[in-house]
Amino acid sequence: MSVRVIISGGGTGGHIFPAISIANELKKRVKDIDILFVGAKGRMEMEKVPKAGYSIKGLNISGLQRSWKDARNIWFPFKLISSLFKSYWIIKKYKPSIVLGTGGYASGPLLFVASKLSVPALIQEQNSYPGITNKLLSKSVQKICVSYDKMERFFPKSKLMKLGNPVRQDLLNSADKKTEAVKHFNLDSSRKTILVVGGSLGARTINHSIAELVQQFEEKNIQLIWQTGLSYESDAKDLCQSLSNVQAHAFIYNMDLAYSA
Repeated sequence: MSVRVIISGGGTGGHIFPAISIANELKKRVKDIDILFVGAKGRMEMEKVPKAGYSIKGLNISGLQRSWKDARNIWFPFKLISSLFKSYWIIKKYKPSIVLGTGGYASGPLLFVASKLSVPALIQEQNSYPGITNKLLSKSVQKICVSYDKMERFFPKSKLMKLGNPVRQDLLNSADKKTEAVKHFNLDSSRKTILVVGGSLGARTINHSIAELVQQFEEKNIQLIWQTGLSYESDAKDLCQSLSNVQAHAFIYNMDLAYSA
């Protein structure tokens, strides 16, 4: 009988790619395994997970907005109830041996329902300061895998396992890809290259800082690969139009090559 695993994590690359890394490693280590992903409809995981070769189900869930006056919060209770019911039917139909969450909107309903159905569940927390979803789920799951010390500030100490962060295999093997990286990004191998990444959705402070300095990269003959996030891509590309050594990307799919460049 095959091992059946449901993995849920998304919203940002920081949740998605560790989840995919875990899935890939499980496939390597477990001969007979079936893996299903559960994400949030309309979020990044619904695109990235199928590209990695896995099936994914979507929940109609979103987070609470920070301002209680935000009209979108009106729909949150209805989306949550809908997602709890769908999580129930996914688990009942799929019959997982274990459910694993890496954070993000969809992890909440899925892992909560799994715990109520007595399905073993665990959290993989990548950050030194966990998000609200994982904090709430920590009361329900059996184990919490972390990467930093002193995480008992946020989670029950008896549940903690310090295992480090999952890393994609292509990143581990990136050191010998310099030539491929130079070709992929159309770089000059004789010039220094700087990679700036503010996370998969971008980082406003980093983007604004680079925007103020972007002309200096041209003056100092330094090449820049800049992952901006989708919301800042247009502004960044406008800034870079006249700069031959600066390139802006909403998202870098070949991050192994970016690190190698």
